[in-house]
Amino acid sequence: MEIIAQYADVFIILACVFGFFMAWGVGANDVANAMGTSVGSKAITIKQAILIAILFEFAGAYLAGGEVTATIRKGIIDPSLLSGSPDLLVYGMLASLLAAGIWLLVATHFGWPVSTTHSIVGAIVGFAAVGISMEAVAWGKVGKIAASWVVSPLLAGTIGFMLFRSVQNLILEKDDPFANAKRYVPFYMFLVGFIIAMVTLLKGLKHVGLHLSYGQATLWSLVIGAAVMVIGIMLLKNIKRDEKADKEFHFSSVEKVFGVLMMFTACAMAFAHGSNDVANAVGPLAAVVGVVQSGGEIASKSAMPAWVLLLGAGGIVAGLVMYGHKVIATVGTNITELTPSRGFAATLAAATTVVVASGTGLPISTTHTLVGAVLGVGLARGMAALNMNIVKTIFMSWIITLPAGAALSIFFFFMLKGIFG
Repeated sequence: MEIIAQYADVFIILACVFGFFMAWGVGANDVANAMGTSVGSKAITIKQAILIAILFEFAGAYLAGGEVTATIRKGIIDPSLLSGSPDLLVYGMLASLLAAGIWLLVATHFGWPVSTTHSIVGAIVGFAAVGISMEAVAWGKVGKIAASWVVSPLLAGTIGFMLFRSVQNLILEKDDPFANAKRYVPFYMFLVGFIIAMVTLLKGLKHVGLHLSYGQATLWSLVIGAAVMVIGIMLLKNIKRDEKADKEFHFSSVEKVFGVLMMFTACAMAFAHGSNDVANAVGPLAAVVGVVQSGGEIASKSAMPAWVLLLGAGGIVAGLVMYGHKVIATVGTNITELTPSRGFAATLAAATTVVVASGTGLPISTTHTLVGAVLGVGLARGMAALNMNIVKTIFMSWIITLPAGAALSIFFFFMLKGIFG
């Protein structure tokens, strides 16, 4: 307790700096994944992707980021075991932020799309198991999180596969794909608006003080979905059939219709990503702030200060703008060749999986989900459409992430303990 009182300001400053650094890493590595499909399918440019991400990542992190943060903050470690030595929790959370931030910087430098969720969960489990005791880790919760890393890519892959098959059946394999695209794409737009609105209204806005019943949320989501659909129909009116381009590539005009749809799904994915992944940076930060401000008491429930979410959202945006281009180009083009219709199916599948997970408070990996969705869309066209070498590299970087995060975190934990303890 005395150590916390003595170094209170130092701990808060370190937590803010390390938290911002971690959020910067999330922006540089993970947002690039979220935007990769849109850029890869040439539906939007890198500049447009960055602008969309700034706006919607920030909104998702601030409006809907509170739910998952609770799991990262207090779900992985049993706080009651640390009530006698709250300083250990502070060192551990600071070490976790720094360890995960450094690993993300290394991965982004090499252009690996790794999981920020893996990085932070691995770091927290590492310091708790080695620095405190094996019992300090809530292994049941960790098991659930680990299971979600397998379930989420499978779920996203399945949704992506089914969505793209529906596009093939309703539009691409018909006699007049262009007319069918104009007829059916507004319904896909409605779906995008409805899904994002539903999860945000049900789960995301609690800490802003807005509590809606299931019926009210459904009604509002239907209205928002309809509004998105109307905007989409107005934008589609400007798209005319291009006979010359269609001779070179049969679906050229159709893909332009899907290009409009990709604008909506890119916004949805950015929002979904912000809501799920801001927790990786601000969960440990909120834990440190909570312990220091209460004078060393480890509360099982502590309020999430709004400025903490703002700091996380700001860090995510900074990372994307400064270093995000490294991973953006690789994800969108290397796993499978993407067109706007394929990119749409992958992005909507991933966004749906992520927002549902955010709503249930499970910190899943956006990277795994998106890669799973892209693989699903690739499989809908047959195994030959996938670049298996890239897939292998991505899987290898996923496996390395957990031990890398844990090892760095253990090192920093004992270093901080030595400095302050």
